[in-house]
Amino acid sequence: MLAGRPMRGRGWIKALLQDEARQVRARIAELERDLMVSTPMGRHRRFEAGHELRNAKSRLKCLEECIAEIPEKCRR
Repeated sequence: MLAGRPMRGRGWIKALLQDEARQVRARIAELERDLMVSTPMGRHRRFEAGHELRNAKSRLKCLEECIAEIPEKCRR
């Protein structure tokens, strides 16, 4: 137990990371749509969206690397 709570296994952690990756992918798609739409978007807003898009892609890459390193089952 860790601080009075049962410890979580690899599967639980991997599921959390996969869920976060799904959310990041959805946000990336939303940002890309926003940048491609022809509606007038201020220069500052486009800059913010581009910056957030780069950060989201970087976060997704890190998440995917972490997910890939978590084995499916414990080898004993």
